[in-house]
Amino acid sequence: MDTDSAAVVRPSVREAHAAQAGTSQDSRRRTPITDAVARVAPSVVTVQTEVIERAPADPLEALLGRSSGQRILPGLGSGFITQANGIIVTNAHVVAGASNISVARSDGTTYPARLLGADEPNDVAVLKIEATNLPVAPLGNSEGLIIGEVAIAIGNPFGFVIGNSEPSVTTGVVSATGRNLITPTAQGQMYLDMIQTDASINPGNSGGPLVNALGEVIGVNSSIFSPSGGSIGLGFAIPINRVIRVTEDLLAHGAVRRPWIGIKTELPASGSSRGSLRGGVIVRTVAPGSPAARAGLLPGDQLVRANGRTLRNPFDWEALLLEARVGESVSLVVERGGREFSATAAVADLPDVSAPKVQVLREIELITITPAIRSERGIRADRGALIYKTSARVTNEIGIQEGDVILQVNQLAIERAQDVERALQQGSSGVVRMFFERGRRVYTTEFVIR
Repeated sequence: MDTDSAAVVRPSVREAHAAQAGTSQDSRRRTPITDAVARVAPSVVTVQTEVIERAPADPLEALLGRSSGQRILPGLGSGFITQANGIIVTNAHVVAGASNISVARSDGTTYPARLLGADEPNDVAVLKIEATNLPVAPLGNSEGLIIGEVAIAIGNPFGFVIGNSEPSVTTGVVSATGRNLITPTAQGQMYLDMIQTDASINPGNSGGPLVNALGEVIGVNSSIFSPSGGSIGLGFAIPINRVIRVTEDLLAHGAVRRPWIGIKTELPASGSSRGSLRGGVIVRTVAPGSPAARAGLLPGDQLVRANGRTLRNPFDWEALLLEARVGESVSLVVERGGREFSATAAVADLPDVSAPKVQVLREIELITITPAIRSERGIRADRGALIYKTSARVTNEIGIQEGDVILQVNQLAIERAQDVERALQQGSSGVVRMFFERGRRVYTTEFVIR
């Protein structure tokens, strides 16, 4: 072999060795996490919104006789494809009030999106884009999650800064399950029965999937708890089993069938001997003819467990109802007079107590809580809207009365009186869940707005 021929052969051999080495290194770098990401990431999308807001009044413009006009507020979140024909799941708060919604895939392809339905109490929304043969996210099971198992958050945090639609990945573990966030999160919202993770969830991650090591979606990233607005290792996701139920209802009926058994609950009084150290919730009222009444429940009963889950407070009860399906049953352990007994209540549809949105707002006078008002009225909450005056109709049909303090409407924590109007105006027609304080205890009520 001459020198020239040898010179040609040797580089080819070196390239072959390099290719083999590269393949070996690639295989060593692959882990269950990288495989899980590769399985789900193609289905993750960026959700872009535009909300039209009336611009604040400008005194100079008014003096000149000009209208202040409107301004467009851009928003951004994440979502994931659940059906190959363009069905996408995201958070309701990501698309709330949006006049225009678009979806961008990781390759940059952008589609106009249509909102098929949203359920604010569960913070789930379903979008539709006109496309076919799309990659679909494999859905897992959020029951039986193992504390400490791998959790992978995929989404598009800080999308406006990064400037593209390729998803980002952060990893952590499932820190806890069944978490109730009754203090406002960074988004100013409260959530029930959530998956807690230390995988970093930042602005723009909302609506993206939380994934296990098998590459299955176990939750929808929804919120962070942070004084700064950035991740500090406290992220929360909606369990995928609940998301599936809500999505099925939205696709089939355009709304979620709200489970109801006909009771209102409260915490045992502080210092009460009625099992206060054990937790539990007290049945405050039982609706006549309701499933609870047929099951033999009475006002004053204490609910200790439901479907095998210990009830620590009314939020645990509300969380359990979020998971319940109409037509199923709830198994209860009840304490009455120092003795426990079992009861089973069927889950029915929430009765349609319908209240026009505008009429509700006209018939309630609210004032923002101040330290002076708290002290004068003995209010526990340090924020909220006090019902200063309301009508008998609102009290009878909705269940709130003068002196109550509204703490939350759907997912929005109420800081000021104006927040109540904003929550009702932004909310789509459907069931409204309201948390309020009365006599230093927290209650809930539900009603339908149109």
